[in-house]
Amino acid sequence: MIYFDNSATTKPDPNVLDSFIKVTQDFYGNPSSMHDLGKNAETLLRKAREQIANLLSVSNDEIIFTSGGTEGNNLAIKGIALQHQARGKHIITTQVEHPSVLLACEALEELGFQVTYLPVDNYGRISIEELENSITNETILVSVMYVNNEIGTIQPIEEIAAITNKYPKLFFHVDAVQAYGKIPINLNIDGIDFSTLSGHKIHGLKGTGLLYIKNGTILFPLLHGGGQEMKVRSGTENVAGIVALAKAMRIQLDHLNEDQKSLVEMKSELLRAIEKIDGTVVNTPTENAAPHIINFSIPRLKPEVVIHALEEHGIYISTKSACASKSPDKSSVLVACQKNDEVSRSGLRISLAYSNTLEEIKYFNQKLALVVNQLRKGIR
Repeated sequence: MIYFDNSATTKPDPNVLDSFIKVTQDFYGNPSSMHDLGKNAETLLRKAREQIANLLSVSNDEIIFTSGGTEGNNLAIKGIALQHQARGKHIITTQVEHPSVLLACEALEELGFQVTYLPVDNYGRISIEELENSITNETILVSVMYVNNEIGTIQPIEEIAAITNKYPKLFFHVDAVQAYGKIPINLNIDGIDFSTLSGHKIHGLKGTGLLYIKNGTILFPLLHGGGQEMKVRSGTENVAGIVALAKAMRIQLDHLNEDQKSLVEMKSELLRAIEKIDGTVVNTPTENAAPHIINFSIPRLKPEVVIHALEEHGIYISTKSACASKSPDKSSVLVACQKNDEVSRSGLRISLAYSNTLEEIKYFNQKLALVVNQLRKGIR
C-alpha cells in the first residue's frame, strides 16, 4: 500500500502508540484526583505540557489541550468573539480557510458579527494591503491559516502579524495544523495570539491537539465544567493522548530538522511526472508552498474515478479537504484561486509524509500515467 493522503490523517508512529498504551495502562488516574494515582497522572500531564511548550518555545501556561484542530479553531474564534464583542464585532479571515474556521465565522454572523472573507490570488495568497485596508475600529480578530490544507500555499504570517500588532485590541489566530513539522514556524512573533495544532496530522492520535494562547489573552470558554486547562477548556484531560501528542511533536520536529530535504525531492519528482501528462493543471504554487502537498487537476476526469482507479493499484490519494471530500461540488479553494469550473471540479491532492519514499513516488508516477490514459480512452 502507498499512502499519499497524509493531510487528511497520518498513520500513528509506533513510538507514539507505545507511549499511549503505557500511560493508558499504568497512569489511568484522573489528574484532578488527590490520591497518588491522580497525582502521578497530573505529573505526567505537567511534564508533557512542559515538553510541548519547550518544542514551541512558549510558556507552559500558554498551552491548552484540545481534541484537535476543529475544536482549537472554534475555541479561538468563538472564544474571542464572545469575550470581546463589546470592543467590536468584526472578524477578518480568508476565502480559503479550513471549514472549521469558515463555518465558525458563519455561525458568528448569525449572532450579529460581521466577517470579511479576504480573496486570494491565483496562488492562494492574500494581499497584505487588502488585509490592512479591511481593518476597522470594529475589528477584533484576524484568522489566517499558515499552510493551506488543499494546495499547500504558505501565507505571509510574519507580515500579517506585523500589521495586527499595530492594533492593540486586535487578536491574530493562526491555524498551523498543516504547518507544524513541515515548515519552520515561530509562535513568538509579535502579533500572534493563538495557534492551533492537531495530533493526528503528525503521526499522533485522533482526538488530540492544542491551542496556543498568548499570555494575557482572555477567551470565553466553550466548555464549562471542572475548570481544567486553566478554566479555558473544562473536561478531564486525555493524559495518555497528551503524552502521545508530545512524543509525536518531538518526532516530527526531528524529521523537519533532519529530513525536510527528502520531502522536497519527492515533491519535485512528482511534479515532473504530473506535468508530463497532457492536459494536467498543477494548482500548487511553485513558490511559498509547503513541501508535502501537491494539488493538480485533470480536466474531464472525475476525481473520484481517478482516486478509485489508483486504489486498485494500492495507491491512496484524495481530492479536497477530508472534511469536504465526499461532496462532488467544486473545490472552494480552487474557485477562490480563480480556477475555471473544469479545474475546480477535478482537483486531486497528494500529501506526503517523511515515511514515504522515492520508490513509492516512481511507482505512483507510472500508475498515474497508466490510469489517466485508460480513463481517457473510456470517455472518447
